[in-house]
Amino acid sequence: MPKVTYLLPDGSEHEFSLSVGQSIMEGAVSNGIEQVLAQCGGSAMCATCHCYVEGGPVEALPPISDLENAMLDETEAERKDNSRLSCQVRVTEELSGLRVAIPEEI
Repeated sequence: MPKVTYLLPDGSEHEFSLSVGQSIMEGAVSNGIEQVLAQCGGSAMCATCHCYVEGGPVEALPPISDLENAMLDETEAERKDNSRLSCQVRVTEELSGLRVAIPEEI
């Protein structure tokens, strides 16, 4: 199972094994990462699952869709070059080792 590490605003790191096909957001919610609010349940309508991709196999990430790109402009935290909506990134074997930071404000 691919592993994803969540970097929280308090400096803690939490690594979880996620199922292939599960979104980064679903992995956070199912493992009790309360900082990922996921208010819309993963339909890319609220941007409350905003994260920063900090490392790992970033070259294996899928491209940002037009919808995700538009929603990233609505985030509370600063949008950066490495911003993604975690609901729009589905885990693959190639993404094992991905590191995502959860911003203090979502």
